[in-house]
Amino acid sequence: MREMGIEGIHPGPNLSKRALEHKIYPYLLRNITAQYPHHIWGIDITYIRMPHGWMYLVAIIDWYSRYIVSWALDQTLEMPFVLDAVDRAFSTAFPAIFNSDQGSHFTSDSYLERLLFRNIQISMDGKGRAIDNIFTERLWRSIKYEEVYLNEYDSPRHARERIRGWFDFYNTQRPHQSLDYQTPWEVLSEGTRSRPPT
Repeated sequence: MREMGIEGIHPGPNLSKRALEHKIYPYLLRNITAQYPHHIWGIDITYIRMPHGWMYLVAIIDWYSRYIVSWALDQTLEMPFVLDAVDRAFSTAFPAIFNSDQGSHFTSDSYLERLLFRNIQISMDGKGRAIDNIFTERLWRSIKYEEVYLNEYDSPRHARERIRGWFDFYNTQRPHQSLDYQTPWEVLSEGTRSRPPT
């Protein structure tokens, strides 16, 4: 069995490399707190260690409720799995502000056009400032220490099944101290009901 924490400090692949010619947007959230469901979403990519390589996990989190709106897992870092997660998220709701890092996936035309078409404000972390996307960073820590580091995935299918189960648990059963011990789903659904119509 692997020692706990050893994998956590492994540097892994660089997921924030960006194409310099792509447009970079300012970070809009320095003094802003999410006020209601779908006010602010964050998106990020992390790596999942496999016996013979890596898989890549993208997730979209609602900052108000900590609810995972959408996610996707793939064996390559090509664009389609990120766009698939965005499209599935947009089939349920739209945020007022969408925050990401400055990675090439999130500065690509195919990603940005989806947001601009829906008049979503685009926010990007300052370079090298993981704290700007703190809710997603906490999510990565939780899933890795509570699920990934405790299991050996013998196939992409196995990894996908386990991670799907963990996200279901996280959204609907795992209480959060910062949410007054409610689940993300409870906060999302209650906040959506109580929010006045726009």
